[in-house]
Order: sequence, then C-alpha cells, then structure tokens
Amino acid sequence: MKFDLHCHTTASDGALEPRALLQLALERNISHIAITDHDTIAAYDQLEVPPGITVIPGVEFSSQWCRRGIHIVGLNFDPASAAIRQGVARHRKARRERAEKIASRLAKAGVPNPFEGAIAQAGGDHNLGRPHFARHMVACGFVGDESEAFKRYLGNGKVGDIRECWAGPEEVVAWIRAAGGTAVLAHPEKYQLTRTRLTALLTAFRQWGGEGLEVVSGRQLPRVTADLAHWCNRYELRASWGSDFHRPGQPWSDLGNYSTPPANLSTVWQGWFEGC
Repeated sequence: MKFDLHCHTTASDGALEPRALLQLALERNISHIAITDHDTIAAYDQLEVPPGITVIPGVEFSSQWCRRGIHIVGLNFDPASAAIRQGVARHRKARRERAEKIASRLAKAGVPNPFEGAIAQAGGDHNLGRPHFARHMVACGFVGDESEAFKRYLGNGKVGDIRECWAGPEEVVAWIRAAGGTAVLAHPEKYQLTRTRLTALLTAFRQWGGEGLEVVSGRQLPRVTADLAHWCNRYELRASWGSDFHRPGQPWSDLGNYSTPPANLSTVWQGWFEGC
C-alpha cells in the first residue's frame, strides 16, 4: 500500500481538479490518498472515486500559535459533521476578510487590481489564499515569479502576511476530534522553530488532543526525517506523510514522490482499514 495524506486541488490553491488528482494518483500507484485543501472540504462534494484507490477525508486548517502560523491536518473524519462544517464556514469567512486586507496592502504597494486578479487566478472568491495573489502578481508583470512574490511581499513578516484571522490550534483540534478524525501537526520543519519552541508546541499539541505528526513532507533531507521521527516517538504521536502536492512540475512536492518514511513508527492509519 502507498499513502499520500497531504495534497491539494483547485478547491484551494492546487492546480488539478479533484477528479484529475485522483487519476494522477492511480497512475502513480497510490492506494490511499487524502485531499487536504486549505480550510475547505469542497473537493469532497459529489466526488466520484474511481476503482483502485481509497480516499480518506482530509483538510488542512490554518491556525496560529505564539504569533506564528501553523497548519493542522485533519484526517479520517466525517465530512458531514457539524463541527467540521462549522469550522470550514468560519475559516471561509476569515479567508475572505484576510484576502481583502492583503489586497488593500498590496494595492498600496503598487500591485494593480490585486483582489480582482486573485479572484481570477482562483476561479472565484470561494477560498482565496496568498498563492492566488502571487500568481496574479506574476501574470500582471509585477514580479518575475511566485517565489519573488513571496520573498518580497507575501512571505512571513512581509506586507501580505496576515495571520490573526484564524481559530486557535486547540479549537481546530477540537473540531477534528468532534468529527471523529485524527489531528496531525503538518510539516513542522517549515515553522523554523528552535528545539525549545518545538518542544513547547508538541507538548501543547498533545494536551489539545493532537495525535499525529507529519514526519515526511515531500522531498526533504534525511536528517530532517530522522529528527521528526525522533520527536514523533518522544511524544508518542503517530506518523503521517505525504507530498504536499499542489501542481505538476514541482519535484520537491510531486504527488506520491516523497522521502522514504522511517520504518519504526506507528502510523495514523493503523486500525483504519482491514489489514493495516
């Protein structure tokens, strides 16, 4: 069995429609996949699952801890749960308000029509995120590529970095647990925390009811994988992994193509399926 428990579609900031993503997953011999779009489960609405693949309900919630943005993935929950639906609705509203603030700041920085441009890139105003603004900035010639957009305008600490709109991580974990799901701390290596801060976050995450840690996110250095496996065991968390796929052509986050996970870890899916 091959799992990819972190990927995105056009329902958030991915490039592929849900159906196309599942077709690509089949071509990559992925047996179990979770579509974890940012703050939405719209990809699961009327999703037709082809034979040969198991789809695990998923979502990636934005949150903030100690003035730092973090992401919490929910897996194997009931998509019809009131808790999840209410959480998604709350973050949909927050995303709209956040996008308006980002657009206002970018307009002051000289970006032409940032709000309308981001909507055009997203194909609607249903789930706007910073990548949509980045794509607009490239399309209108304001920056050379998306990397420059984030480095100069949208990345951590820049003019377009607004985090105060999200629910707290304890509340996010509660939504996931109330829906019968498993809460996983996503790609902790991206938060650039000191060991002291990571210890504090993982301690709190366990206290909130978090159960999983993403030990592999796309292609990463072996020392990063080994370090995250250490933290996973130390805090008695269950391991999750995935590509964090957004679009074809990104070798560091290609669907189903992630660094080899360690063999000595309990996994989040143990007990979910017969034979696991």
